[in-house]
Amino acid sequence: MARFLRSDLPVAADPGNRFLPLLVAAMVFLATLALAGALALQDMTTRWRGSMTGTLTVQVPPVAGESSADTVARVDRVVRLLASLPEVAAAVPVADEQLVQMLQPWLGSDVLIADLPVPRLVDVSLKVEAMAGLDAMLARVRDVAPGALIDDHRVWLARLIALADGIRLLAWATLGLVGTATTAAVVYATRSGLAVHRPHIEVLHLIGATDGYVARQFARRALIHGLIGGAIGTLMAAPALIALLALLAPLEGGLVPVVTPASVHFLGLALLPLLAGGVVMITAYRTVRRQLARML
Repeated sequence: MARFLRSDLPVAADPGNRFLPLLVAAMVFLATLALAGALALQDMTTRWRGSMTGTLTVQVPPVAGESSADTVARVDRVVRLLASLPEVAAAVPVADEQLVQMLQPWLGSDVLIADLPVPRLVDVSLKVEAMAGLDAMLARVRDVAPGALIDDHRVWLARLIALADGIRLLAWATLGLVGTATTAAVVYATRSGLAVHRPHIEVLHLIGATDGYVARQFARRALIHGLIGGAIGTLMAAPALIALLALLAPLEGGLVPVVTPASVHFLGLALLPLLAGGVVMITAYRTVRRQLARML
């Protein structure tokens, strides 16, 4: 390790190098948040696209003065009708417990479905080839339950997916911008170091040092600073991600699917410090080689 850190140039004392780990830490922090957001949105849109295929909801509105038993019987008739249709794969009434969970954010956990004029819901799974005949299906359902509605998820889910895709692209663009800014900062710091150490570099050339040897002196120090900054940035991002997951937890189960990061997502986030160190090292090396070709 000591041999790896040893340098024939006093690059460790460069003023710009003192700020490089902090800069990399800030960039890795932003990159971690952007990457986590992009991966989470990609997972959400994948689930939403899956729910768009062959599913819809039938709403059976309440009737004034109707008893709870009559409402249940009417919903059962709708379910039997839907199950008998050749284009329907399955029809399942939504349980009262699920309706309570849907209404909890607005009415609390003590709500009684029987006392509220809320429509009863039936989840319907369609055969994919039968997604077009919804008008005829609605007409037959209304023969059994007048005023019933069919909620086709594809319309509003398509708009939601388009919005999520746009935000996901923005997250990837932010990730690219962070990488570009980091590269530009490393180039500037490396050029400053070259200007400071130009007399030392000329001496090294006189005794036979090659451009590659000099470039490795800067690249080695840049790698160390990049890894340190990357580790700090990742440690800073971890509490922020945990806090975001905690904020999303109350929303899960409705429009927002349960956020369960895959192991490959954790692997990608864990590799960011190594990627940052590699980018900083390669940028410093290539910058030194280009500048030496012009200077000497």
